[in-house]
Amino acid sequence: MDENAIELSSVTLDFPVKGGAKYLKEQITGRFRKEKGRTTFRALESVNLKIPRGEILGIVGPNGAGKSTILRTMAGIYRPDHGTVRTRGRCVLLAGIGTGFQSNLNGRENIRLNGSIMGLSDTEITAKMDDIIGFSEIESHIEQPIRTYSMGMKARLGFAIAAHLEPEILLIDEVMAVGDAAFQKKCKERIREMVSGDTTVAIVSHNMNTVKTFCDRAICIHEGLIHTSGTGVEAAIDAYLRILSEEE
Repeated sequence: MDENAIELSSVTLDFPVKGGAKYLKEQITGRFRKEKGRTTFRALESVNLKIPRGEILGIVGPNGAGKSTILRTMAGIYRPDHGTVRTRGRCVLLAGIGTGFQSNLNGRENIRLNGSIMGLSDTEITAKMDDIIGFSEIESHIEQPIRTYSMGMKARLGFAIAAHLEPEILLIDEVMAVGDAAFQKKCKERIREMVSGDTTVAIVSHNMNTVKTFCDRAICIHEGLIHTSGTGVEAAIDAYLRILSEEE
């Protein structure tokens, strides 16, 4: 792991908003800014982060801290106002139930669609099709439109697709929390297999046990800032729990 798969250097990201800070807390923290008649919300501020190739990084923090935002910035969905984001390798983002699915297409058609978006040929997608369907455990529903799927079924299929497209970078936003214990275990085992082949993984999770037992390292984000970046996970979890206790 002598090369970083992801590098964020002094990344700052502002979202335009209508109006301004509605609550006293927001006014005090100063995350709402007004310049030249334009009000913005500072989602990330001067974030510096390096993720070595093959590492599993946990990202923790309270709601609204910037966890999902930093994943989407890594994925290139959000472009920072300041700073740079560098990724090395094909990147897949798993965020939200059914993200990237077309509701009127069936499961098999959505597998082909997502594979083609990732740059796979039709031959490559066909070769992986049975493995993806088998992993998702929804074989009996694969010919049905995605709109008929439950949240859990969409999550299973989404993870199965991402895990078999062989990305160099896999970004996961709470998706592993969906499904029964057996499927969650299978997801973790699959990620371990991917990491052994140098896939880099960043996981947003509110489950501290998952972060503690599964991740090599963790960071805590609060109000758009990284509060910890130690070599283990305990410092990040302690910072997260301390923030929660202070907000009670």
